[in-house]
Amino acid sequence: MTESDRAPTGLGRRRSRLSDHETAERMLEAAMAMVGRTGLTVSLDHLRFEDIIREAGVARSAVYRRWPYKDLFFSDLVTELAKAAVPSAADTDAIIGLIQNVVSAHQDRFGTAEGRHAMLVELFRRAALQDFQALYGSAEWRTYLALHATFLSLAEGQLRQRIQEILARSEHGFITRVATAWQQIAGLFGYRLRPELGSTFETVATLVSATARGLILMALSTPDLAGERIPARPFGATATEDWSLPALGIAGTAVAFLEPDPGISWDDDRIEAVKAAVASLTIPSP
Repeated sequence: MTESDRAPTGLGRRRSRLSDHETAERMLEAAMAMVGRTGLTVSLDHLRFEDIIREAGVARSAVYRRWPYKDLFFSDLVTELAKAAVPSAADTDAIIGLIQNVVSAHQDRFGTAEGRHAMLVELFRRAALQDFQALYGSAEWRTYLALHATFLSLAEGQLRQRIQEILARSEHGFITRVATAWQQIAGLFGYRLRPELGSTFETVATLVSATARGLILMALSTPDLAGERIPARPFGATATEDWSLPALGIAGTAVAFLEPDPGISWDDDRIEAVKAAVASLTIPSP
């Protein structure tokens, strides 16, 4: 048997050739997986083209056939990341559990307006911190926030416009889900939007989200903010508790926009109905 008759083995074996579409798909999937593990910075400089090729397990020749210049690949990658960047709200099961715990611990407060208000303020205090901690530790949220800054560094043109449109759709869907949850919770406690403000629950959701995002961005560089607590009794609370910065900001927004609905009568039947509704509460998933 001559040398040329031997079957190639090991590194000498030719890998099966992938189509351009398969190569593109695997490259984008590999890069998105890498971003998913680390989060996205304001630029893509931390992603090396050769590392992505290696992780994707595709031939360099196929990659460069599909993307003659690596900038073309990163343009496609930013587009794919924007499509996948559908930010989730906080864990709905955790929020439901928190509402049920607060109501269970303070059921006697339903009988007075002051008691219901104090219960709602306590819910804001605890829920705001819970939401903030979940989002602060989320690589998905870091990527989403970074994308809003990243697309602004793109040159004016079709790519930048396309990324902006994709992010705008994601943002609209997120705010709508948060607004629906806030409206549901306000209704349970007999609250409405202050009519003189001419606002909607989407307005509240936008301001609450902006507060949380701003603090998340600040805490990334100043981690002490995430753990800061202020002993206080704000917004009609009945006892002094440790308040986080997200809780103060978000509860302050809520109290500014919400008021007891004068059209609701809190008799025994309503109180029992609300308790039953809380016990079987469901919130639309993100």
